[in-house]
Amino acid sequence: MVTARSTPTDSISDTAASASAWNLPNGLTVLRLVLVPVFAVLLVHADGDDTAWRIWACVTFAVASMTDRLDGELARKRGQVTEFGKLADPIADKALISTALIGLSAMGRLWWWVTVVIVVREVGVTMLRFWVIRHGVIAASRGGKVKTLLQSIAIGLYVLPLAGWLHDIAVVIMLAAVVLTLVTGVDYVIRAVRLRRSDRAIA
Repeated sequence: MVTARSTPTDSISDTAASASAWNLPNGLTVLRLVLVPVFAVLLVHADGDDTAWRIWACVTFAVASMTDRLDGELARKRGQVTEFGKLADPIADKALISTALIGLSAMGRLWWWVTVVIVVREVGVTMLRFWVIRHGVIAASRGGKVKTLLQSIAIGLYVLPLAGWLHDIAVVIMLAAVVLTLVTGVDYVIRAVRLRRSDRAIA
């Protein structure tokens, strides 16, 4: 006899089904999406040769990055996790990071291989999240959080008109971010496969 089982996503799904999409966390997510094209215009203006515009691009990127962490924390604390938020939040995150990396590479300020590695990893992890969502939620690891922080810092430094040893610091941080991007990506794949296998075994 097969009995109904509760999964780690049950409480989140119940909350998402009952919470209104019109809330502050989702508003922050939408704000991040709106800031993506604004950031892109500021970044590529005059092919990135205008110092003032690059500084404003960095400020815009910083504000958008801060909403990334804030919207998730508010949604969980206020019980305002929604289906819209679960879908829009990762899209906004990937749109911001991808736009920054592609823009920097297109202007010749960042190696294309770095952009390809990070973008492919981020898109792949997003697809994995949807692959395992019915079986459970994989919590962000400490390495994943450090990876996100390093990516944001590195991109912010690359956006700024830095030169000399300051630019060298940006390069080192970006390379460290790439290493963590790959390591945490492999770890996420392993945990996703284990989650699906263990869930099937219980079923």
